[in-house]
This record gives sequence, C-alpha cells and structure tokens, in this order.
Amino acid sequence: MVIPTDAEIRALHERYAPTPEALALVHTHCEIVCAIAEQLLDRYGHDLDRDLVRAGCLLHDLGVYRLYDASGRLDHRNYVSHGLLGQEILTSEGFPEELSRFCSHHTGVGITREDIRVQGLPLPEGDYVAESAEEQLVMYADKFHSKKNPPVFVSADTYAVSVSRFGEDKVTRFKELRRHFGDPDLASLVDTYGHALI
Repeated sequence: MVIPTDAEIRALHERYAPTPEALALVHTHCEIVCAIAEQLLDRYGHDLDRDLVRAGCLLHDLGVYRLYDASGRLDHRNYVSHGLLGQEILTSEGFPEELSRFCSHHTGVGITREDIRVQGLPLPEGDYVAESAEEQLVMYADKFHSKKNPPVFVSADTYAVSVSRFGEDKVTRFKELRRHFGDPDLASLVDTYGHALI
C-alpha cells in the first residue's frame, strides 16, 4: 500500500474544505491529533506502523467538510456521520480500505450496531469500531482535542466523564485504551497552539 504524503493529504483537505475557516479548523485538528499520536507512539508504540498512524490522523476528519452548508455553518445534528462521509471521500479518491477505515472507525470509542439502534443514530447499521492497533491509537488520540468553538484540548479525566453519558461499556473501553496507550502530555501542545485545556 502506498501511503500518501503530508502534502498530498493537505491537498485533499484543500480540495474538500468549503471555506478557509473550515480548512484551518479541521486540518489543524488533524495535525494536533497526529502530534498526540506520535507522542504516544514514542512511548508505547513499539511495533505500530508510524507512517500509517500519521496518515490516519491527518485523514480521519476529512468527512467533516461535507457537513458544512453553503453559508459555512456546520450541521451538528448529523455530525456523527462525518466518519462515513470521510470514508466515502477516500474511497472515491481511490484510497484502500485500510486508510478509509480511519475515517469511519474513529468516532467516540467506537460505534456498534447496538449503539445505532438504541440511540437512533443516522448511520447505516453496522459496527464502526477500531480494530487494528493503528486504528485504536488514532481513535484514542482524537479524544484529546475538540474542534468546538473555540477549539480545546481535553484531558483524559474530562473525556472519561463526558463519555459516561454513552454507557458504562464506553467508560470501560476508554479505561482500557488509557491503560494501553497512557495519557498524553498536552502541556506543550497547549503552549504551541494556544487552545485551552479542559
């Protein structure tokens, strides 16, 4: 599999972003998630494919661009579908499933067909759960930064509390990921990007 370069991924973002503001928000978030994942890789990622993790981080939120309307407003109600929208983009661009899965399998700590039924989510019924170690790391790193307005870094403890609204199984899953990958050091990233830590 040929893994796209950072420049090729940036060009994809530029092609699909509806506005410069959307590009800045989404691409910067992807870069931050990448920095978090690489930090964790340096500590715990002995046998993971670093290039695949990097590409997965930089691509994972591409589908967010499809949720902007013509006036630049984001459709928050259907936000949960951004992963599948990103997978559709990458598939249409000829990327292999191994890369497109980073889009569709990073939301929350995984979305199951049971979640879709119980919560009435606007998704085709299926399991969208990170499986490979690389997918799990990208999904986990994504939990530590939010694109809300203004963007913020999210501590592990804060995320652990917020995920509890989706059920005890999600709390358990996040604890497992945290035990496996550890907590990132967000302080230097807070200084670099100027986003608050909550």
